[in-house]
Parts: sequence; C-alpha cells; structure tokens
Amino acid sequence: MPSPPADVRAVLDATYRTEARRVFASLVRLMRDFDLAEEALHDAFAAAVERWPTEGVPDNARAWLVSAGRFKAVDTLRRRGKFAELQPELAGRLAQVAGANAARADAAIEDDRLRLAFACCHPALDPAVRVALTLREVCGLTTDEIAAAFLTSPATMAQRIVRGKAKIRDAGIPFALPSAAELPERLGSVLAVVYLVFSEGYSASAGAAATRADLSGEAIRLGRLIVELLPDPEAVGLLALMLLQESRRRARTTPAGDIVLLDEQNRAAWDAGLIAEGRALVARAPAGPYAVQAAIAAEHAAAATDSTDWARVAAHYDVLLALNPSPVVELNRAVAVAMRDGPAAGLALVDGILGRGDLTDYHLAHAARADFLRRLNRTDEARSAYERALALARQEPERRFLLKRLNQL
Repeated sequence: MPSPPADVRAVLDATYRTEARRVFASLVRLMRDFDLAEEALHDAFAAAVERWPTEGVPDNARAWLVSAGRFKAVDTLRRRGKFAELQPELAGRLAQVAGANAARADAAIEDDRLRLAFACCHPALDPAVRVALTLREVCGLTTDEIAAAFLTSPATMAQRIVRGKAKIRDAGIPFALPSAAELPERLGSVLAVVYLVFSEGYSASAGAAATRADLSGEAIRLGRLIVELLPDPEAVGLLALMLLQESRRRARTTPAGDIVLLDEQNRAAWDAGLIAEGRALVARAPAGPYAVQAAIAAEHAAAATDSTDWARVAAHYDVLLALNPSPVVELNRAVAVAMRDGPAAGLALVDGILGRGDLTDYHLAHAARADFLRRLNRTDEARSAYERALALARQEPERRFLLKRLNQL
C-alpha cells in the first residue's frame, strides 16, 4: 500500500542525504561520464518524487535509483543520437554492474564510491586535481567548500575540477579498484581526500553550522573501507585520528550551536567507544603524519578533566612539523607551545608565521594571535586581531564566538 505523501517526502529526503553520492558513483561507473551521471542522478530522484507516492517506496531504494538513472541516461543518449554507437559498450558495463551487485553480499570489499575515489586519484592526474575532483564528485562538496579547504578561489578550483573530468574521459581511466601492486602509490591521494572531507565535517569552512556530521561520518566510513582493503600504517593512523576527533563532537557545541572550546567541554559527553577504538589503532600505527596527529588527539582523549599534557602535545607537534612542514602545522604547534610556555611564546611563533606572509588570509591564525594578546592584556591589539579574524571567518558559529570575544574586551 502506498505511503502518505508526507512520509514519502521524508523518505526521499533521507535517501538523498545518505544515498545520492553512492548512486552517482554507480552511474559514473556505468556511463563513464561525470556530467551524464549527474544529470541521470537528478532525473532518477525526480522519477522517485513522481512514482513513489503511488507505487510505494521500493525495498532497495539505491538499486531502484541506479536503475532509473540508467534508463534516464539511455534516453538522454538517444536524444543526442549517441546511443547506437555506444550500445555494445553500455551493455557490457550494465553486465559488469549487475554482476558486481549480485556479488556484493559475498565480497569483502565492494563499494562504488571507493572505486570512484581511486579513479579520481589516478597517477595520470595532477595531485591538486585528484583531491579536488574526488571531493566534488565522490563526496558531493560544493566548489566553494573545496576552495575554502584549499585556501584558494572558487574559480581556480572549478578549473581544476573541469580539467580532472576531461583527463579521466580522454585518457580512458577505468572506474575500478587498482591492483594490489598499484594500491600503495594511489593511497596517499585517497587518504588526503578522506581527511579533507572529514575536516570539512568536523569544522565546516562556512555556513550556519559548526560541524557537518554527514561528511565526517562518510569520511570515517571510507576510512574503515580503506583499512579493510589495505591496512597501511598511515590508513590506520588516519582512521584513528578521525575516530578520536569525532569522539568529541557532542561536546564541541552548545544546543544552540555555539562553539565550546576544548578546556570548557564536558568530557563526560565524549564518546568512550570511539576513544577506545581510536587509541587501540594508535598503538598499531607507526609514526607517520596521520599517526602523529592521532597521537595528539589521544593525548586530549586521555585527560579525564582539563589536564591535557601540553608538553607531550608540543613534543608530538615537533615530530609532525619535521614529517610534514607547513604553516598550519606551525600554527597548531604555536597553540600547544602557548599552553605549555605561556601566551608570549605562542605570540612570537604566530607573528613569525604571519611575518613571512603565510596564513595572512587564514582566520584561525588571527584568532590565535588575538587570544594570545588578550591573555597578555594587550587589549587594543587583541581587538584589532579579533576584528581581522572576524572579517575572514565564513562560518556563523565562529563569527558568533569572535564577536563574543570582542564584546568581552
């Protein structure tokens, strides 16, 4: 019996949030065309809006949407006059997808989004293009969100994405998991993508919410798949890092959505299960950039009250800076040093970073500098630094926090 329209709309909305990018990945694997798959995805959901209220919600919504999208794509190709020349190839792809779906229940790893991620991270693509393309096509981030993650302009990021799609099409890059011999060289880009997706979910670059649980949850899901597929030490380290950071989600904001700093969080609200799992993974992961960041997160998780061992955290950042030198790592190390040695020490380090011209448009650098100045009672300078951070911040909870600090001054 068909469900009431309101119930169907709720199911459709939930299905879009959880399944849209998976359906898209399956359609890309079938059609070998990003733009055609994107059009087919929207056509499939439009068909669901029309048919589900009268026919009922199918038992396997994802499979229904993939099938509907496939038929819509074929109709599009017919209109364009390309179906006849592509028909044999499409039949072969359809058989491949059908076989893969039939084997899904028995396969250790069978995930179209992971296949698409490895395709987007093919060595034939420029490294910057690989990450941007995967964030857009696999994970569904907007061009603006990706540009914010890379600290670059939306126009530049759009060009990278278009260039990547053209390269995959023209080079005939397969939408398949690489062989065991190819996996190690391809893994680094995929891990970078997963971490950037998680970071956008853990602390959104813009918008009304401080976090996006859908993105961080998806990154963790992909991280688990990668560890199962290839238990590389850095993959294990990344999964540990994500689990430990995700464990603090509930305590990081108030019910109204305002930011709660680490030293003010209710640590009883942290997820003990995620902490235990993450710390166990840290013990398995040798020292690499993700594993060291996970060790830093584990130091915070180990503190039952506001008693983080900042000396150990700063020492971990020394190791991380040697492994992965970057201005953002330097900034995070400056915060740890300030907690260990006092705000003047942190201020000197941040002033050095900004003095070189690094992170001048990064709001968190100016926010950290403002906090050090506030703690040193240099009120006028702190106010100026907070105003600079506020002018650069794009996330509403961060803007509210910075305004609160300004009002306190």
